[in-house]
Amino acid sequence: MRDLESSLQQFAEFLLKARFVNESAAPYCVRHVRQFLTGPATNGALADRVRRFCEDMERGGSQDWQVRQAEQALRLYFVHFLRRTDWSQVPANPVVDREGQVTPLAALEQLRLRLRARHYAIRTEESYTHWARRFLDYLAERQGQPRPRIDAQAVRDYATHLAVRQRVSASTQNQAVSAMLFLCREVLRVDVQDMELSARARRGTHLPVVLSLPETAALLDAMHGTARLMATLIYGGGLRLSECCELRVKDLDFDQGLVFVRGGKGQGPLDAARRVRERRAARASGEVRGTPPRRSPRRTCRGVAPGRPGAQVPERRSRVRLVLGLPQPHPLHRSADRHRPAHHVHETVVQKAVKEAAAHARIHKPVSVHTLRHCFATHLLLNGVDIRQIQEYLGHAHVETTMIYTHVVKELRNPAKSPLDLLNASRRSPKGN
Repeated sequence: MRDLESSLQQFAEFLLKARFVNESAAPYCVRHVRQFLTGPATNGALADRVRRFCEDMERGGSQDWQVRQAEQALRLYFVHFLRRTDWSQVPANPVVDREGQVTPLAALEQLRLRLRARHYAIRTEESYTHWARRFLDYLAERQGQPRPRIDAQAVRDYATHLAVRQRVSASTQNQAVSAMLFLCREVLRVDVQDMELSARARRGTHLPVVLSLPETAALLDAMHGTARLMATLIYGGGLRLSECCELRVKDLDFDQGLVFVRGGKGQGPLDAARRVRERRAARASGEVRGTPPRRSPRRTCRGVAPGRPGAQVPERRSRVRLVLGLPQPHPLHRSADRHRPAHHVHETVVQKAVKEAAAHARIHKPVSVHTLRHCFATHLLLNGVDIRQIQEYLGHAHVETTMIYTHVVKELRNPAKSPLDLLNASRRSPKGN
């Protein structure tokens, strides 16, 4: 142990002398190396041991930058300080064989495990898995073998195929590229550093569709029942559709007129509070209801937790259920226990209702549920609300995302008068004047 501490002291002096890291980061690098060397002894190559150490850090709750710092510290210790030559050996990968061929099913399974280990959203997991499957099918068909080889050029070729042959939008292409880069970096261990920016498409400027106040009123008046209540909440609080569907009774504060969004898009455990304009709409409609708890403390409520498929909610915590509950057209059952899980309203219920209401109200703009969120931000700007406050209401991480609504408001506040209007006005005026 004394020899280890002496070696780590020399390593710390080596880091500071060679200026590989900042002076404040040197103690943390030494701590990562100490944890690696004093941990449980494992067999295998050095690269495999380092990979397992980093994976254990991720499962233990360490952040991404901490894992990267630990990997860099171990690289500096073994390669630059001890002059070890076995670092560059390729670690064993159950997905890729020695010839570089990829097993698609194993790759997709490892992709899901890596996404869940990093606590990615369930929507991100579904999207990344979908694009990874299409990417592997494309390579298998092009190379003529069920187990294709993947490199950086294959990622670039598929991105070109999506843009040229499939003619997907820029956002869709960037989503596919993000999925392929995650697959290559985290699962296949393929070097794709130069693909981070070169394969991404440039997104054009797009102004959101916004309804006027009379159009918004006509749209909401054409709806009824739970769908109208949800549309009112989305417009009154600037909610996303998924956030509205996953609301629970405890998320609504009727006295203060607030709705709390928990675990929204791009959010952590912090809650964003948004003021609902029509706070009495939920109370008056009778659609908001809570399920009384069962008295047996041993039973569990097998519910669908937001972002956690198949999660079991303990009975003692099931006093507050999903706020917007509707009987599903096809009730969900589990073959193992035949319990009917508590599930929120499906998103298509509101989407179809908004489409039908737009047609009934004779609104000729392309209206969707998300249009109500655009209307929320635009109408607040027209009423003089600060852009930073709207950013917090919408849950945007960057104010640049919210600034897009300022361009819409600029056109609505001071629209330029067309020369045709001036010409018609001059024709209607008396000649003598």
